[in-house]
Amino acid sequence: MLSLLTEPRLRDCRRLFLRDYEVWINIGVHDFEKRGEQRVLINVDLYVPLALSTPRHDQLEEVLDYDFIRRTIAERVSRGHIHLQETLADDVLALMLAHPQVRAARVSTAKPDVYPDCEAVGCEVFGIKEPS
Repeated sequence: MLSLLTEPRLRDCRRLFLRDYEVWINIGVHDFEKRGEQRVLINVDLYVPLALSTPRHDQLEEVLDYDFIRRTIAERVSRGHIHLQETLADDVLALMLAHPQVRAARVSTAKPDVYPDCEAVGCEVFGIKEPS
């Protein structure tokens, strides 16, 4: 995958990531999907300016804590049924971009158990904050 660090507005950023975070959630538009949970894999890349993510004293308070990513996703998926992966991805993206240290984010979701003849179906979104 091509890195977004070639984007000029992200050249002074560090990329933090969460890979294949597995959640079991009620997601889907079909009746059978509304009766049970499905496995969804969520991937997140956060772009944080080096000035806000370079520790000087090797302390957690000096960086964005990875727990923020997992906790935020867990809170979102706990709210109940979601019809579309696009809705989930958009919601998680907005929540990631709301963090004051995050300049940009990429979120993807994948449902690996939908079709027997492919690895997964999913979607991906990217957002970047405009300079203020």
